[in-house]
Amino acid sequence: MTRIMFVCHGNICRSPMAEFIFKKLVAQAGKGADFFVASSATSTEEIWNGVGNEVYPPAKSELAKHGITCEGKRAVQLKKSDAEKYDLFVGMDSANIRNMHRILGSDSAERIYKLLDFAGGGDVSDPWYSERFDIAYRDIYNGCKALLERSI
Repeated sequence: MTRIMFVCHGNICRSPMAEFIFKKLVAQAGKGADFFVASSATSTEEIWNGVGNEVYPPAKSELAKHGITCEGKRAVQLKKSDAEKYDLFVGMDSANIRNMHRILGSDSAERIYKLLDFAGGGDVSDPWYSERFDIAYRDIYNGCKALLERSI
């Protein structure tokens, strides 16, 4: 089983979108038993008193447009101990990658990737600022599809 952790800044937009898009793609490919998929944040901004915020409503809405639900998902922070639990860490942008290296340490460096490196390169722009959840969805979908093709 391949264990994948998708990572973004707050774990309320891009990384949960990637988590649930990838889960849907895996299920459609009949490979659900071959993957364990989760998502996390590099920051604690969306976590209060140990409880993470839910997926940001516009991200949840964009997923719903594509028949994907993310009910029950709450923000969690990436931890050093995750290095022992996951095979692959996939960030959304260059800042996420820097923070992932800081959190996970040098022993995990060869398992840290940027999502769009699987689909031509670049960063998934943060829809928290751009408000373009449709573009984020497109980019994340393309990255997840390319990652799945590489993994099976």
